[in-house]
Amino acid sequence: MAFLHGGRLVADALAREGVSHLFTLCGGHIQHIYDGCLDHGIRVVDTRHEQSAGHAAEGWARATGQVGVCAVTAGPGVTDTVTAVANAWRGGTPMICIGGQGPAFLRGMGSLQEMDHVALMRSITKWSATVPETRRIPDFMATAFRKATTGVPGPVFLEMPLDVLMNMENDSGIELPRDYRTARVAGGDPAAIQQAADRLSRAERPIAIVGTQWFFSPYRDAIHDFLAAYDLPCFLNGGARGALSTDDPRFFRLCRSKAIAGADVIAIFGTPWDFRLGYGQGLPADVAVIQVDLDPEVIGHNRGAQVGLHGDSGLVMRQLAQAGRRQGGEGWRSTLRGWEQKAWDKMVPEMQSDSQPVNPLRFSKELADALPRDTTIVCDGGDIVGTAAKVVDVHAPGHWMDPGPLGTLGVGPGFAMAAKLARPDSPVVIIYGDGSFGLHAMEFEAMARQGIPVVGIIGNDAAWQQIRRGQVEIFSPDRAPATSLSYTRYDQVVQALGCHGEYVEDPAQVRPAIERALASGLPAVVNVKIGGSDFRKGAISV
Repeated sequence: MAFLHGGRLVADALAREGVSHLFTLCGGHIQHIYDGCLDHGIRVVDTRHEQSAGHAAEGWARATGQVGVCAVTAGPGVTDTVTAVANAWRGGTPMICIGGQGPAFLRGMGSLQEMDHVALMRSITKWSATVPETRRIPDFMATAFRKATTGVPGPVFLEMPLDVLMNMENDSGIELPRDYRTARVAGGDPAAIQQAADRLSRAERPIAIVGTQWFFSPYRDAIHDFLAAYDLPCFLNGGARGALSTDDPRFFRLCRSKAIAGADVIAIFGTPWDFRLGYGQGLPADVAVIQVDLDPEVIGHNRGAQVGLHGDSGLVMRQLAQAGRRQGGEGWRSTLRGWEQKAWDKMVPEMQSDSQPVNPLRFSKELADALPRDTTIVCDGGDIVGTAAKVVDVHAPGHWMDPGPLGTLGVGPGFAMAAKLARPDSPVVIIYGDGSFGLHAMEFEAMARQGIPVVGIIGNDAAWQQIRRGQVEIFSPDRAPATSLSYTRYDQVVQALGCHGEYVEDPAQVRPAIERALASGLPAVVNVKIGGSDFRKGAISV
């Protein structure tokens, strides 16, 4: 028999779920949770802004496939985390955000940082609730993990009042939840599986588009059998990047729009017809869409689905691989390969450019050539990330971490810290725009202090370029406020924080500088002065 405070009960629940890291920014309301984590060997990783703690929790899930957890103090601690929680909500990522609150017995009296967190978080979480008393902590934690992981993954918010965390409970009087969530996932309806298999088997110009839900599937290896069964050209979106090696004959990335326009059957897995896919509009009138999603309400949204399959992407792929087969896809793949090569050839002159400031495509090619195969690539920027995504290769699932469909800038440090802690022996690199770097630059102090050697590579064009380009075209350079920056020496900023920093203007020095940064063993920033390019002209920014 032992008496345990509420923070220890929280840590007990985290330990039972295999949680090894808690991301946080300190606050008096939640310090009992830290105490409990120390008893279980759960590493408490602190950030300099609560938003980064939230991004780190999402980043942990996106790197490992397991639930990420953050804890923040009441009031502004919770509100600072809203953006990170919203990003996980829009991106379908399982995470738990624990928020402090003033003592329950003072509710409504105006205690420090008191506000209605639960209502605030309700629209951007799968579940938002207050733990009513200390002995209910295990039950509420079990529910939080169940809600975050089952169905469409997503974030959960749990408010824990100060007295609930401080109060003591006799452990012999607490019944711990058991078997409180299933690891099983939903498969496709057999009739719909056969309909989809028949369409794919007869297709002349089919393609597959695979999105983030695939990453969280326990059957994600089925993608290889599925693509082989129907000889499908495949485009990877979001968290699915890295599912196929770049030398796989069915892997494509540069001709997606043309492929969609030319396809007669499109199988789309775990990704919506949103802005990234033109909302599903403008497709050929006779194209057949096979749509697979964990959320049945998404199927048919923006674009009708001739076959709708409510289920787990990986499991449905496994079912489809067993249900049919298609022959003779070499000609269609050859057509796409020609489009792919043409798009690549168009980029080559700029990738080889010796101009100064450095051409963005040359920057991207030097970066791609400098990265080891096991590098995790975190994207925190607009224009430069859009350019680099066409050039930089990803070699394993969970090794490409972009903001997702909410388009949140500032995800970089949190995502990267989590990825480095999850895979300490593998490099982690943030592709930065200079605008986004400024949002959470102080996280490099947190990295240096806690021994988390992440490398940031900044494409510094002294502008919020993705916005500025269209702004100048519409209004003229003289009427383009708020989008210009300075060629700031961000490398010197991180040096002052105890990190490695380098500044580069010569394109020939980009790769050596990146290699030195990776070898430094320190958090590092390589600040590359880049120039303009028409490569991204016309890219949308809304």
